[in-house]
Amino acid sequence: PKSGPGETMIGHAARVTSPEHVQWVLARLLFHDKKVAKANHNMFAYRFTEVTDGTKRRVADNDDDGEKGAGAKLAALLEMCKVDDVIVVVSRWFGGIHLGPVRFKYIAAVGRDALVEGGFL
Repeated sequence: PKSGPGETMIGHAARVTSPEHVQWVLARLLFHDKKVAKANHNMFAYRFTEVTDGTKRRVADNDDDGEKGAGAKLAALLEMCKVDDVIVVVSRWFGGIHLGPVRFKYIAAVGRDALVEGGFL
C-alpha cells in the first residue's frame, strides 16, 4: 500500500492475454477481495496482443471508475514502460483531503510499483 496525504492506494498487476483474462482479474479483485471492493475508486488499464488466424492485433482499454483521467494516466504508463500482456489496477480509498491534480502522480507511482513488484519492469 502507498499513501498520499490522508488516503491509501494499492496497486495490482497481472498477466493477461485475452478479454476473458481481463474480466477474470477484475472479477477476482472486485468481487473476491472485500477490501478492494470497498475502495472509492478502482482504476485500471490493460493491453495485450491478440492473435486471431495468424493476425496480430493490439487490444487496450482503461477505466477511470469515477476518477476522471486516471485510467488514461495508467494507459500512458503502460505505453511509456512498453509493457504488454498486462493489466494494472490501482485502488484508492479517499481520505477526506482533495489532492487535486497531484493525485495522478500518486496513481502513476502506485501503478508503476505494481508493475515492478509483478515482474513486468
